[in-house]
Amino acid sequence: MNTAPGTVPHELIAAATSIREKAYAPYSHFKVGAAMFCDDGHIYSGCNVENAAYPEGICAEGGAISAMVAAGGRRIIEAVVCGAAEPCPPCGGCRQKLREFAAPETKVHMVDPAGKILLTRTLAELLPDSFGPDNLGVSVGTPR
Repeated sequence: MNTAPGTVPHELIAAATSIREKAYAPYSHFKVGAAMFCDDGHIYSGCNVENAAYPEGICAEGGAISAMVAAGGRRIIEAVVCGAAEPCPPCGGCRQKLREFAAPETKVHMVDPAGKILLTRTLAELLPDSFGPDNLGVSVGTPR
């Protein structure tokens, strides 16, 4: 995926917006999709999946990260989260999950269902002074 500096790949936004429609959200009715562009050149996506034992569900970001890891990916280069009409930033747990596989300067874009970018933050802005793999002497996304 080659894009000009400062632009978000259309394919990454499309992956997040389309997977959002597959979300399973019968309790909150708040669908979320996420897509991660990985250093292997692939895009991995996931959607939120709620559970009757609410809130024991799976966030979209976690689903996308699981898909990435299952396929052998280890490093997130850029991420998109698609919620509703307002920016949908990752929850605290997902920010930490992103930190495991992404560097502090990794951009996280929040888009609406039409794909319009509502907000862009670096992971460092979303999770300042984070604790990550480097604090334990491990490179980001390195298999253990």
